[in-house]
Amino acid sequence: MNNHKVLVVDDEPKILKILEHTLKKERFQVITAQNGMEAVELAAKVSPDLVLLDLMLPDIDGFEVCRRIKSRSDIPIIVLSAKDDEVDKIVGFKLGIDDYQTKPFSPTELVLRIRAVLRRSKGCKEAANDGILTYKDIEINQRTRQVRVYGRNVNLTVKEFDLLWLLASYPNQVFSRMQLLEKIWDSSYYGDENTVTVHIRRLREKIENDPADPEFIKTIWGIGYKFEAEQ
Repeated sequence: MNNHKVLVVDDEPKILKILEHTLKKERFQVITAQNGMEAVELAAKVSPDLVLLDLMLPDIDGFEVCRRIKSRSDIPIIVLSAKDDEVDKIVGFKLGIDDYQTKPFSPTELVLRIRAVLRRSKGCKEAANDGILTYKDIEINQRTRQVRVYGRNVNLTVKEFDLLWLLASYPNQVFSRMQLLEKIWDSSYYGDENTVTVHIRRLREKIENDPADPEFIKTIWGIGYKFEAEQ
């Protein structure tokens, strides 16, 4: 029995019905919302395992829904939108969405995307709870704050380690420089996003075989960075 709860947010009853039928057929628990405010309230009330979110809603738009949900939880969000616009994708990933699927969509592909995001989210939580993240050629121990790369120990500063741990805890999730600045540096810090760029460069110099062609920390142009590695 699939116990994953999915909150589906779309203002078109026909699409909402199709999505609900598709997901229930795959044994997901489905909660639906037809506007942004209802979605935000339900996300806080029922704590879904994933949110499937349309961007064009009648009250507040999907971006604002995403911002409000992400401000108080790490619930994975997949945007489902008729808008295949690069700017929308960039804005969405900067806000912390986990995937972006355009309409019309293949129900089979959508279910596969949902399962992939849920697996990634579950794996991150389990690894974070254990305090050790292990990927191909790299091991990060949060308790001892030790990092081994390609079989060698690497000494990192406090901020370098915190950056690496955050990125590696959410593999393939894109973080904007501003998100990293807000999460890693104290709220009273008055630096700018260039601080993140400098720390990423130094981190790459320590953990990458070729900092100019990194294996682990990838730059997503126009957005920020993500950690990419094989588990």
